[in-house]
Amino acid sequence: MLMQEAVDDFTVALARSGRSSPATVAAYHRDLQGWLHFMQSRGHQDIAHIQPGDLRAYLMAERSRGVAVRSLRRRFAALRALYRHLQKDLPDLSNPVQGIMMPKSEQRLPDWLTVDQAKQLMDPADEPSTAPNFAQSRDQLILELLYSSALRVSELAGLDLQDLDRHGGTVRVMGKGSKERIVPAGKTVWRMLDLYLPLRHALLMDKHLLEENALLLNASAHRLSIRSIQIRIKELGEKRLGQHIHPHTLRHSAASHFLQSAGDLRAVQEYLGHAGIATTAIYTHMDYQQLAHVYDAAHPRAKHTQRPETEDNV
Repeated sequence: MLMQEAVDDFTVALARSGRSSPATVAAYHRDLQGWLHFMQSRGHQDIAHIQPGDLRAYLMAERSRGVAVRSLRRRFAALRALYRHLQKDLPDLSNPVQGIMMPKSEQRLPDWLTVDQAKQLMDPADEPSTAPNFAQSRDQLILELLYSSALRVSELAGLDLQDLDRHGGTVRVMGKGSKERIVPAGKTVWRMLDLYLPLRHALLMDKHLLEENALLLNASAHRLSIRSIQIRIKELGEKRLGQHIHPHTLRHSAASHFLQSAGDLRAVQEYLGHAGIATTAIYTHMDYQQLAHVYDAAHPRAKHTQRPETEDNV
């Protein structure tokens, strides 16, 4: 059944039932038309082809343009009612709404950047192209790691040199509860690392601290603190985007962009190192190879990354 036909059939049936006010019928119709146009923009015409990932992408896109949680819940209710109506005559129709949970109205969804905002933050067009100094190269590496690998700020601050595996294209992090995980890192991380490491080495030589193993250093050649990273992200957000952002904003942005592109909730769960997430009741695990390929295909900072097929990647 064509999506437009399904929406029209449902709207007429809802109006004739007398169970909803004209205002509710009109609101549901507007919401479903917006959903219809979004799906059509992704190449969907047949209602049977809609998958849960498509629905999540729609809800995230709505949230990213500023739609309130209360309005998102109404859109979700309209979709749930639509599929319930359709399944009366089409019992075999797949229902992408099932298994997706919406937050309560009073809950605040995490802040995240749009893909365009993330690109502006990572690749500012108005900054000079001269070779970066130590602080500039370090701060750009911070941005890349937070967004490319969706790290928590504590995980980033705790990184040592040996935690980055250039051959495998991965970063080893120690998450909450001392739980270790390995996450992919996009090609821009390694490019920024090549700029940063010689400057880091020169600083260590100057301070006679060559045994320091921390990846990110302050001007005194000691490990950069969590608070210092938070301050640098705040300043970069104000300078490049004109807004105050937190390190966690980049983590949420990476996760939402990944999920919008891939529609793979299990991959995002592994990517973030969550024991469980809102739409999953039971922890699910996927092997690293699958995560790496989904990441390479879907994350904005990982396009065209070359990843060797070796046992070192596992």
